[in-house]
Amino acid sequence: MKPLSLTANKIKRTDFYDVVFRHRPVRLSSKAIQKMTRAHRLVQKTLEKNQPVYGVNTGFGKLANERISPSEISTLQLNLIRSHACGSGPPLSEAAVRGMLLLRAHVLAMGHSGARPVIVERLLEILNQPLYPYIPSRGSVGACGDLIPLAHLALLLIGEGEAYFKGTRLSGKTALKRAGISPIALEAKEGLSLVNGTQAALSLGLLSLHEAEQLADTADLAGAMSLEALMGTPTAFDDKLQGLRPHPGQQQVAKNIQNLLKNSEIRASHITCSRVQDPYSIRCMPQVHGAVREAINTAKQILDIEMNSVTDNPIVFPETGDILSGGNFHGHPIALALDYIAIALTHLGVISERRIAQLIDPDCIDLPPFLTRRPGLHSGLMMPQVAAAALASECKLLAHPASVDSIPTSIDQEDYVSMAMGAAIKLRTITANIKAILSIELFAAAEGVSFHAPLKPGKGVLKGIKKIRAVVQPLDADRSLRADFEKIGQMIDKGTFLLKNIITNQRG
Repeated sequence: MKPLSLTANKIKRTDFYDVVFRHRPVRLSSKAIQKMTRAHRLVQKTLEKNQPVYGVNTGFGKLANERISPSEISTLQLNLIRSHACGSGPPLSEAAVRGMLLLRAHVLAMGHSGARPVIVERLLEILNQPLYPYIPSRGSVGACGDLIPLAHLALLLIGEGEAYFKGTRLSGKTALKRAGISPIALEAKEGLSLVNGTQAALSLGLLSLHEAEQLADTADLAGAMSLEALMGTPTAFDDKLQGLRPHPGQQQVAKNIQNLLKNSEIRASHITCSRVQDPYSIRCMPQVHGAVREAINTAKQILDIEMNSVTDNPIVFPETGDILSGGNFHGHPIALALDYIAIALTHLGVISERRIAQLIDPDCIDLPPFLTRRPGLHSGLMMPQVAAAALASECKLLAHPASVDSIPTSIDQEDYVSMAMGAAIKLRTITANIKAILSIELFAAAEGVSFHAPLKPGKGVLKGIKKIRAVVQPLDADRSLRADFEKIGQMIDKGTFLLKNIITNQRG
């Protein structure tokens, strides 16, 4: 794969995912080196003039009025990293940490932080190896950026902390040695440039965004499969209805479901039945699923901007000679965007659980209770619906916005914080829960459709069922379904149910 070059210009989400998931190598361009060098020279000139600049020759936070002597500038940066690396909780995943490494390197390479090019080069050396720092997940309030997680990332640069090398957890010093990388000595502002930014929450957010797009497609397929199993009507997806309320997401979902239901023999068999309306969980999929897609698209725009923003403090402007202190590190744009995705995905899970409940209820359609061929002797899908209900309820609790909270820190110097990392962490749990709920619905809907054989469902639905049946067997008798649902979840992760893989090149 061609290396990604950090040029001080924008990178794309596809670049991020290539590096994080497919280990695309990354290098620093000569253009970026020139911009970083200019910014570093301005920091050095400011020091020579003995002008007070926050975090360069002053203390941090409430200690900003404390001047630091020239002989202690490097020690100041080293102490910053060590003192701020105080996180707790389980470690962030390899994907999340790789994302942080890339995003932080990209911000510094834009040439407004004042760090030397060697700092980015060393970050990329780590990123291009089977090496990543151990970063506890808890500790950031998303105010002066993700200070604590990023400090744990920076520890590895100076040969401290802990890291994983080829899957083994080691001291940072040992991990660097095995990778053939030398620790680095920090100069003026470089410690602050490494920790002052939003890249922990942003990395987690971009991972969740990737999953959210997969879940949106999977939900459309699962919903169409449930409609076929419940012998529902496609009338609610008619283009004329959508045209009178032309939200793009609503129109897209309606079109998706129409395509999935094409040439349905099940539909043809009951086209003259007396039932004219389905429950909301079936009939209102365009409105609910479509609104979820709109929320994902809104968050996508925000995260795209954040990914290519300079988010540390102070910010260096070599063109004008200014070094300006502001608040670009504040995580509120990310916090609000991730809260929005969390709320939206929760709706996707709750409506899916309602369709599962419809599928196991014989009063809804002429299907056996709990979709079992031996009711009483077998419990069938009784308990998977309970599991889906539990997951949906947990999502409702987690969907409470983290961004409405704030708690003062640093003796009230940092008196209004974003809680962006809190939003990012709970969103990771929500995406996992929604994946589990949709896995249950896909399994249940495939079972429901099988009771209508030899009638075939729509072409798209049939293709989805065939993909499921390639890895999961029908439920002929009670068994533990945990492994089955996990296999379907893995298929979701791999993009198996992306609609481009289901309805592409359909005819008729």
